[in-house]
Amino acid sequence: MKEAAQKTVARHAEELIGLSERLHADPETAWEEHRAAAAVPELLDRAGFDVTSSYLGLETAFLARAGEGPVRVALCAEYDALPGLGHACGHNLIAASAVGAALGLATVAADAGLTVEVYGTPAEEGGGGKIEMLDRGAFAGVDLAMMVHPAPVDVAEARPFAVSHSKVSYTGKSAHAAAYPEAGVNAADAFTVAQVAIGLLRQQLPASARVHGVVTHAGDAPNAVPERSAGRWYVRAETLAELAELEPRVMRAFEAGALATGCDLEIEPESKPYAEFRADETALEHYRANALALGRRFAPPGQAARMNRASTDMGNVSRVVPAIHPYIGVGSLPATNHQREFAAHCVGGTAQRALLDGAMALAWTAVDRSASSREAAA
Repeated sequence: MKEAAQKTVARHAEELIGLSERLHADPETAWEEHRAAAAVPELLDRAGFDVTSSYLGLETAFLARAGEGPVRVALCAEYDALPGLGHACGHNLIAASAVGAALGLATVAADAGLTVEVYGTPAEEGGGGKIEMLDRGAFAGVDLAMMVHPAPVDVAEARPFAVSHSKVSYTGKSAHAAAYPEAGVNAADAFTVAQVAIGLLRQQLPASARVHGVVTHAGDAPNAVPERSAGRWYVRAETLAELAELEPRVMRAFEAGALATGCDLEIEPESKPYAEFRADETALEHYRANALALGRRFAPPGQAARMNRASTDMGNVSRVVPAIHPYIGVGSLPATNHQREFAAHCVGGTAQRALLDGAMALAWTAVDRSASSREAAA
């Protein structure tokens, strides 16, 4: 069955590479992936998958399904890009590898006892698309959910931080900065106070914690006291439980900015928090063996392998159904994820091999999972 799946992936290699390059050349950000959500399931539709667009009422989500076996395997396709950086996290490869794995599995679904499901999952980059899908009933009853994520090097096990995403804004009062400065309430200063407080707070945070963000607006004219400022801020921790303890301390830093300047503060979550990842150990071992059989080599722990700590809403999926989220190398070093240079490595020869190897390793892992299930039931 593995050989048959491999031949199918190879037969579609040119189309899969074309899909990846098409997405790469036309990046769309979270919740705006309309062209990607139409392009990604095209191959599946032609291969006989039952495709549902605007899945669960989400315009840029889809579900494609084939087979009627007792073991349900979900392949997650991400395709949102980063604002200003394009596909600097390689979601074009994630989507194409998911499609490739699904095509390979559809060939053997009947013999392997599989139902193959591809979930088009929007808004991973801060929007929590998979969380929204979970809340609407996606992934219910799935036996294994999988995806493979580009990174500088291969790492099998995902160990992401839990993370919260917040929009922060201050409202003050404008005034002429030279003639009537005392009449103003400076919203840009509020962010300055907050960032100083956060910088000092970091001294007392656990080594695993991360607090970072950007100010997206801080005034319109140098001769007017800024009446509005806005930013986006992330707080990361080892677990959701630790995050629940740390986040209020960070929010008090933003409150300090409001108190010091007299501004009004508004904090709005961008999504529900992303959870830490719980890897299914059996499936992970299957993936490791399959990747090695394809000639992949896993990197030792170290700086190059740290992409496996990056937060993902796939962590929330892993708390509901068994899941794995391995990383596949595109040979990008010294470039790493979320750099323009990394985006350039997500097309071309090494990326193409990663795409096809990732598709095959996922397909073979699904076959192994089904075989294990049949053995357990015997």
